[in-house]
Amino acid sequence: MNTERTTVITEQIRGRAAEIFSEVVALRRDIHAHPELSYEEVRTTALINHYLLALGITPENPLLETGVVALVKGTHPSNTGKVVALRADIDALPLNEENQHGFCSVESGKMHACGHDMHTAMLLGAANILSGMRDQLPGDVLLVFQPAEEKAPGGAKPFLDAGLFDMFHPSVILGQHCFPNIESGKVALCRGSFMAAADELYLTVTGQGGHASAPHKAADPVLASAHIITAVQHLVSRVAPPYEPAVVSIASIHGGNATNVIPRQVTMSGTMRTMNEELRSQLQERLRQTVRHVALGLGVEAELEIRKGYPVLYNNREVTEQAESICAEYLCSENVLDCEPLMTAEDFSHYLQVCPGTFWQIGTGMAGNDISNTLHSPTFNPEESALETGSGLLAYAALRFLG
Repeated sequence: MNTERTTVITEQIRGRAAEIFSEVVALRRDIHAHPELSYEEVRTTALINHYLLALGITPENPLLETGVVALVKGTHPSNTGKVVALRADIDALPLNEENQHGFCSVESGKMHACGHDMHTAMLLGAANILSGMRDQLPGDVLLVFQPAEEKAPGGAKPFLDAGLFDMFHPSVILGQHCFPNIESGKVALCRGSFMAAADELYLTVTGQGGHASAPHKAADPVLASAHIITAVQHLVSRVAPPYEPAVVSIASIHGGNATNVIPRQVTMSGTMRTMNEELRSQLQERLRQTVRHVALGLGVEAELEIRKGYPVLYNNREVTEQAESICAEYLCSENVLDCEPLMTAEDFSHYLQVCPGTFWQIGTGMAGNDISNTLHSPTFNPEESALETGSGLLAYAALRFLG
């Protein structure tokens, strides 16, 4: 696409994003006020279907009980059938909201604290923009409103297993995630490994209970648990190379309910994060060995369950470089940043294992942002001006990748 044509399209999409901004805000606030947990997004699914139908976009037959897939079909004479996929996640978190604005969650114990309401509204905004540009699309745009990103096994792999990419064959997939530490109007991209593989750890330590005044007559699972926690912390520094990011954290421990009773059993849970599949396997095996041997040495039994979670999110380097240029065209180069890899996890990684693509950070913060405005917190409160940026950028990126 030549420079003059690019400028015209950029201004057209920016203008349309501004026109529908209040509409997208209303969508986001509606979704925010009615959060639904993973695999339960019935109302959100219905809202998305209704909005797309009003745009003249017919959703495809459902692949799962919740979530929506739809195709914006380009009518440009040069349409070659190429498909670019855009993805948003739609589920909320099990969290009580503590904000004071006028559209807080009306559902007790549920909140959009990770920005999925923003992601969904942005993709609906992009659908609105693209629906009015069908005659300029030299291909088709696949809209993927995915359920259950927050709860393993996630919604991405079930979508793929149900044949999502077999039916539509996208050449590239794009996604974005709210980040309050980046100012609204800016984005940040990372080439290569961006987010970690995440595995859930569940440990049960079983000993022999007894009176706390006579610990020599018991096999103390509390003491053994303390040693196991200390031992597994050494794995990162003594197994993982210093240049390879890795995290092992025990985040909860439960055992006993009296001051003078050594319990029979203690349960623990935690997480392991890695950026390398080979290291991931190595740490899993060493973790099993460590738990088993520490327990044996202290006269107790220990069972470890490792629930393998999302893989490493690897941004295709070529696609990411192209996305950086496209973002600079739409937002101006000073608003396109580099970002470091993160140890958080995302099931967008499943899409990237089978299709080239990239996943970027979209700023939802303000200058001097409140430190309480963090993801997964009860006070997460993204700057809504990002809705205009995100809607327009998704639409523009889809058109540019098609062209």
